[in-house]
Amino acid sequence: MLSKPSYLLTLLAFCAGILTSRAQQKFANLGDFKLENGQVIQDCKVGYRTFGKLNAQKSNAILILTWFGGVSENLKGMASPGSMADSTHFFVITVDAIGNGVSSSPSNSPKQLNDKFPLFTIRDMVNSQHELVVKQLKLPHLYAVMGVSMGGMQSYQWAVSYPDFMDRVVPLVGTPRQSSYDVLFWNLELRTLERGHYSREAMKTTGLIHELNLLTPEYSQKKRPLTEAISYIEGVEKNQDVINPYNWASQIRAMLTQDVTQGKSLEETAKAVKAKMMIIVATQDHMVNPASAMEFAKFAKAPLVELTGNCGHLAPSCESEKVNAFIRSFYGL
Repeated sequence: MLSKPSYLLTLLAFCAGILTSRAQQKFANLGDFKLENGQVIQDCKVGYRTFGKLNAQKSNAILILTWFGGVSENLKGMASPGSMADSTHFFVITVDAIGNGVSSSPSNSPKQLNDKFPLFTIRDMVNSQHELVVKQLKLPHLYAVMGVSMGGMQSYQWAVSYPDFMDRVVPLVGTPRQSSYDVLFWNLELRTLERGHYSREAMKTTGLIHELNLLTPEYSQKKRPLTEAISYIEGVEKNQDVINPYNWASQIRAMLTQDVTQGKSLEETAKAVKAKMMIIVATQDHMVNPASAMEFAKFAKAPLVELTGNCGHLAPSCESEKVNAFIRSFYGL
């Protein structure tokens, strides 16, 4: 006989195994997908995975969006039993953003390889996802849309572009528009790649820049001894070997154009949102400045969850219990 805690752990592991086995990589074929700048992604494909079961009313679907460089497989933990998008209650769709190497991207396009791939925006990502949901999955409505970091940026865009399409929106450490600091940071990465001619060496340097801003100096100082600094740097550089620099640059360019207001004020844009929102920010975020998200929450009269620890942009992971509890409550679990 297993003790009660052991039984529960075994049951959760078993359920997670079932969910994972059902969450195979799938693709929606969108054909020639027209972008907002008039360019076209030829033979556009959007990758996705599903967890859980759609109810008879088709009212329990949650869309989870990938972070910068992330893939749909990374998000399966958010759909696990007891997590924020618990797939024992919800039908969870994790979707690969354009440019991530799974959906149509510079690295995998047969006809528009690498620098020939067209420029796309966060709005283009969201429009492709809307086609996936409506045309491929035949869903007229979503219960919720959520995402972390660039996934949070896409979540804001969903709330603005398709205000009647979902009941709830939860952006985590995302922004409705870039700050001057964000523009400086993302351009630092982008220009490193451009001036390095998208070489592996340029990608290694870009990876180090990215890693520097993920955490706060205080957190790094406490968690990483000086004696480990060089080996850590070497590990970060090694990890860049699997990253296509053209993919990386394409998603940076998309983020650099991120601004859901499209000429309106942030206040006017936020007040036009119809879905209920819960906005989660990290007050010590060195990668995505939280100021615009905090303003958006005020104007939209949305609950604001502030993660105040020293973990920086990775605060949703470091403070996962707090985040999980707030989101589950927001979803009525």
